[in-house]
Amino acid sequence: MTFGNPGDWVVTKPSELLAHLRTLQARRGYLPDDSLVALAEELGQPLHRLHELVSFYPHFRRRPGRPVVVHVCRDMACQHRGAAACFEAMAAEAAAAGQQVAVEWASCLGRCDRAPAAVVESLGEPGVPGSHGDLARLTPTRGAEAVRAWATGVGRSDPYQGPPDWSIDVYQNADCDYRAVAGLVAELEAGGVDRLLAALREAELRGMGGAGVPAWRKWEDVRQARGDCKFVICNADESEPCTFKDREILRYAPHLVIEGMVLGALVVGAEQGYVYIRHEYPEPRHYVEAEIERARALGVIGSNIMGTGRRFELEVFESPGGYVCGEQSALIEAIEGRRSEPRNKPPQIETNGLLDRPTLLNNVETFAWVPGIALRGAGWYANAGVKGSRWYTRRGKDGAKGKRLFSICGDVRKPGVYEMPIGSTLGELIERAGGMAEGRSLKAVAPSGPSGGFLPARLTGADLGRGLPDGVDELGVWDLPLDLDEFRALGLMLGAGLMVIGDGPSSDVLELALGATRFFRNESCGKCVPCRIGSQKLVEIGERIAGGVGRPGDRELVSDLARTLELTSICGLGQSAAKPLESALRFFVEITEKNEAAR
Repeated sequence: MTFGNPGDWVVTKPSELLAHLRTLQARRGYLPDDSLVALAEELGQPLHRLHELVSFYPHFRRRPGRPVVVHVCRDMACQHRGAAACFEAMAAEAAAAGQQVAVEWASCLGRCDRAPAAVVESLGEPGVPGSHGDLARLTPTRGAEAVRAWATGVGRSDPYQGPPDWSIDVYQNADCDYRAVAGLVAELEAGGVDRLLAALREAELRGMGGAGVPAWRKWEDVRQARGDCKFVICNADESEPCTFKDREILRYAPHLVIEGMVLGALVVGAEQGYVYIRHEYPEPRHYVEAEIERARALGVIGSNIMGTGRRFELEVFESPGGYVCGEQSALIEAIEGRRSEPRNKPPQIETNGLLDRPTLLNNVETFAWVPGIALRGAGWYANAGVKGSRWYTRRGKDGAKGKRLFSICGDVRKPGVYEMPIGSTLGELIERAGGMAEGRSLKAVAPSGPSGGFLPARLTGADLGRGLPDGVDELGVWDLPLDLDEFRALGLMLGAGLMVIGDGPSSDVLELALGATRFFRNESCGKCVPCRIGSQKLVEIGERIAGGVGRPGDRELVSDLARTLELTSICGLGQSAAKPLESALRFFVEITEKNEAAR
């Protein structure tokens, strides 16, 4: 099949241009000018098309690199656990090793449960594929030892934990035979699609990527959209600091994701799918690619799905890098071979997505829950939620619906990914993670990585600027139910990744907020002027306050910037950029008092 972008350029499939750049970099080790000129001539593309990609995506290198590059995470969990001291010791050891190793800062690597963490990239010789390794739970001494080992070619990776105990996997460690697909195939001509959509609706399965849109609604919209060419995309570009649940699903249950995508393709009538996965996840990518081949051998993927005559091809698309790629329209821009700059809306991707065709795009976890619902019914999922809490009594609901996976990191004894009934409390999640670490008491929580800001251990109605449930004067965040609607009712944000911060010398909420603000500044694609300029302004204000030279009105200025960014930014990055600093100044009075005392 040949795809085309009217008025732009034609390729044999959407990912071809980036694939050529990756191949060139693997062959030369980097992307020199003469090679880019030759590639542009070979592809019949203007040179600026290649430069606009190479200059945008962090995956591409324009200069020769050292044989080994150690990328040290600088964001949130790693910052909190002492990444700066580790980086200093590792950089010093690298300098002593001569030209063998480079130590560089990196944005979140998706290893927040292993903080401080680093990824080691062995570039190899030109034309020879490189390799990756993981360094976890670093200390300055251990980091320096690791650099020394990699410099001599004997470095080793740190292993991950064993398979998790999740009910999401209805196959329970047995080989997946794709019986959910087989069941739908058997009923395609007898209302099977309508029954699956009804089950998703009754289960109240939501998108797990952040917005919480009901899954059935997206599926129905794409099904009803006009067009004989449709796509299914799984968003596995998990780049939000403190969020790493998709990494574990892709590693331990890739069959659920693939089966969910095939079910989606049968429902909406798609013939091509992509698993869009971040390039810092080489191990999960390996498991996904292996499972795709197994599914193809079983006849679940290919030109004749289980003898139906229906076609569905599926492949992995590796992200060229960047947090903004997690925004669904920016992700599509990358697959089409352009910069990952979010699109203005409307239209929506359900009608005008990849190559302007109807596109079903869901998060990893959303697809992974679908096979269980298809096999065991809506009640299997819906009845797993917590029932009858005082919160739901206040809102007149019967109870929460379903389960979801949460990543939790920071000052807990067992950081990791835990499956929790929706409506469970934050305190129950912390207990599942072994409780507070090192005897610390709870000081703050980031309930959605940097995007949700920071909450103190206790909240009042005055803090929130709205009334609390009847009879409640003060809320302990320990008692907050892990329910998207409940958080929204309180004007708060709940994501899939949470960071717990205990009291102690390393628990400077302002410094953490400033680090998160720098993250958003660094990761902004620059398309929106308010985001590009506003995120830098927020960093300047934060650095001023942290340095004890804040000005009167800084807190109000941050709030004004927050409102401006929320109203004018195209995507969630800009809309969230001010939340870390704004919440720190709003909820943690000692920050304001300290700044005023310094003046």
